[in-house]
Amino acid sequence: MATGSAGVARVRSALAARGVSFEIRELAQSTRTVADAARAVGCDPAQIAKSIIFRGAASGRPVLVVASGTNRVDETAVGAWLGERLAKADADFVRRECGFVIGGVPPLGHVRPLVTFIDADLLAFDDVWAAAGAPNAVFRIAPADLVACSDGTVAEIALRGI
Repeated sequence: MATGSAGVARVRSALAARGVSFEIRELAQSTRTVADAARAVGCDPAQIAKSIIFRGAASGRPVLVVASGTNRVDETAVGAWLGERLAKADADFVRRECGFVIGGVPPLGHVRPLVTFIDADLLAFDDVWAAAGAPNAVFRIAPADLVACSDGTVAEIALRGI
């Protein structure tokens, strides 16, 4: 499992391997929540690309959803894209299947490739901020580069009007 600097190094390596422009910030304060991260980097909370791990209810495989910080994930919509219902993933599952701890799960650099869905709302921004492998580290990236680096599928996955 990657923790602290090892996790950040894995994310830095994954980004560099894709040849995209990015900025990683390791901060004194926590970036574990959307509000903490937005405050720390001075951006709109909607620009935080929060990574949430689910598991396929039938297959048990890990599924990564990268959502805009102000959006709630429509698990039914993601399940339809995936072809199976989603189930919650606990901290042990996330650590074992992804190699990161909750609060620092990045959208890339996992121990194995993950089925990944990217919230279409993130594409409205020039840049977004995502966890960089530790609860106090984030990185800035263009949304199109985030999609390419994560091998994600852009989808309408946000619940609206709630």
